[in-house]
Amino acid sequence: MKNHSFKLRRFNFRGSLCMPYGVFMALFVVFPLFLVLYFAFTDANGAFTLNNWSIVFSDIQNWRIIGTTFLIAAVTTIICVLIAYPIAYLLANKKYNKNKILVYIFLLPMWINFVIRTIGLKALVNGFTNTFFGYDITATHPIVAIIIGMVYDYLPFALLPLYNQMLKLDKNQIEAAADLGANPFQVFVKTIIPMTVPGIVSAIMMTFMPTMSAYVIADKMSERTTQIISTRIQFWFAEGASEASKHVGSVLSLVMLIIIGLSLVAEKTITRKSEEDSLRKVGIW
Repeated sequence: MKNHSFKLRRFNFRGSLCMPYGVFMALFVVFPLFLVLYFAFTDANGAFTLNNWSIVFSDIQNWRIIGTTFLIAAVTTIICVLIAYPIAYLLANKKYNKNKILVYIFLLPMWINFVIRTIGLKALVNGFTNTFFGYDITATHPIVAIIIGMVYDYLPFALLPLYNQMLKLDKNQIEAAADLGANPFQVFVKTIIPMTVPGIVSAIMMTFMPTMSAYVIADKMSERTTQIISTRIQFWFAEGASEASKHVGSVLSLVMLIIIGLSLVAEKTITRKSEEDSLRKVGIW
């Protein structure tokens, strides 16, 4: 009986350690999501309505904003993965990165405040384009400037999962492919890339999701001349001209969450399929 009572007290103590996290999630995640849902399906008087959705999807400008956001996120993700993949391969090779110093060098920018990094990059990029081309890229080519800013800020998010996956590469399979006559290109395409698919998918998601909802970079790097979903939401909530503005902004917030949610489902599906294919190849599945 005493042992049972002791175990119960110990269990309650461990559970109580989760209370601050639970309270934090309830206040700053669950409650705001509930408010977004509430505002998306109600009017200014609190009555249920679908008119907010009609306002959003009947406005061609909102469709352009969603398309622009998706384009910027997709291009940023592709560039980040293409840059991060060879870098991660070199970093995972002990020959080039014996003390993992290079890994820390690539991660150093993450230790600087996000807003400060973005403002500093803006000054650097504008200074470069002013010197060599005579114009501020943030004013003349805002979408390009936003992509540059996002690649700079989110490249480490693509690098880390790829680097971790590269560390798990089976060197025996790579050597076996070379021994069987495969040239370096064939080894890379048919052996290394298939083994790193989970890392590639994780890198895509780690980059795509934050770029879909990024606000600071779009705000600072485009001089507010180019709108994406996050800046449009900020406009509806902070600068909307009517009481119904926050209801329309809530609909856009849900649209962004749905896109991110579908991306997560796709990531889980692709990762699971890749793992099943790997098990089949080794005869376990």
